[in-house]
Amino acid sequence: MISIDIPGFKKLELIHLVSDYNGTLALDGQLLPGVADILTALAPWIKIHVITADTFGLAHSQLATLPVELTITPVESQAQTKLQFVTELGVETVVAVGNGRNDRKMLKAAAVGIALIQREGGSAQSIVSADVVCTNVIDALDLLLNPKRLVATLRS
Repeated sequence: MISIDIPGFKKLELIHLVSDYNGTLALDGQLLPGVADILTALAPWIKIHVITADTFGLAHSQLATLPVELTITPVESQAQTKLQFVTELGVETVVAVGNGRNDRKMLKAAAVGIALIQREGGSAQSIVSADVVCTNVIDALDLLLNPKRLVATLRS
């Protein structure tokens, strides 16, 4: 668990990291450089879930050796499926990361939502739904390894 007390925001007890795959951890189905290392570094502290429609069909092979739980979902109703997934985990224990329009509901519901704008771009609806916006997934995930950065961003 990652515990972070953010003055004027909330006290976080994060048990689950829920991440989109394409556009977030991967580009065109291929895991981005450095992602495997940071997921491995985070695994002792937080349970990592990757939820995706797996557009390119590569998520399983790309994540096979990593300490993550992969959920491949139907293409239909992705936003609702991801919202239901984080709700079942307990939204107050979830940090969610994503870039697509289908991530907007999980980003808004999670205790902390982190939207990304990388090479694939980022949905304006997801950006508005998030608590934090990053331009690199490594920087986003590094907020969990260096929580004072998250405090500096979210305190009021």
